Amino acid sequence: MKKKTVRSSQFGSISRRSFAAGLLGIGVSAMLPSTGAAQGAAGSAAAQRIADHFSSVKTMMGEFVQFGPRGEQTGGKFFIERPGKLRFNFEDPSPVRVIADGKNVVIGNMKLKTWDLYPLSKTPLSLLLADRIDLSHEMVRGVREEPDLTTIVLGNKTVFGDSTITMMFDSKTFELRQWTITDAQNKDTSVMIYNVKNGVGFDDRVFRIPYDEVRKL
Repeated sequence: MKKKTVRSSQFGSISRRSFAAGLLGIGVSAMLPSTGAAQGAAGSAAAQRIADHFSSVKTMMGEFVQFGPRGEQTGGKFFIERPGKLRFNFEDPSPVRVIADGKNVVIGNMKLKTWDLYPLSKTPLSLLLADRIDLSHEMVRGVREEPDLTTIVLGNKTVFGDSTITMMFDSKTFELRQWTITDAQNKDTSVMIYNVKNGVGFDDRVFRIPYDEVRKL
């Protein structure tokens, strides 16, 4: 299924496509090899415990810094409700908003009133926002365990081609620290999160996509 392009435009120095392929995801992490590391993924009880802990966090919010494939940097606030819901509000002067409501994802420019609409299931965000991350699944590309960080690489076919998401967790607290999404052109968009709060309650409007505005264009 192809994405519905409502109107094309540039979000400052970040194009819609590079943003969508990236966030739909720090310093940039190198891709883990698919041999060896992937074989250890299914048998890594420690990594699965970390994935289960992350999956058990149903709501979270905090701040983020995003690094684009050309070195561009921006930040803002994020909100996540599992499964399938997310909102990114980029800080001024960026007018960008990203909203996932469990079914679709929209990328909007609040200044220009432009929108791009994608099925959530066809984006890498579906891996990050899944109800449970099962490391025995074929989507696991690799796992690396180190004293301070555990890195899990997941991949699937998306509307952007074969994309991967590399998630990095604190090995002691099991908390997500950052993720990097690599698109089909091997370009990375990375997100580092901080000041994270778990178990927060959200108004339904936080994850509400303005379909009336999207369909007008």
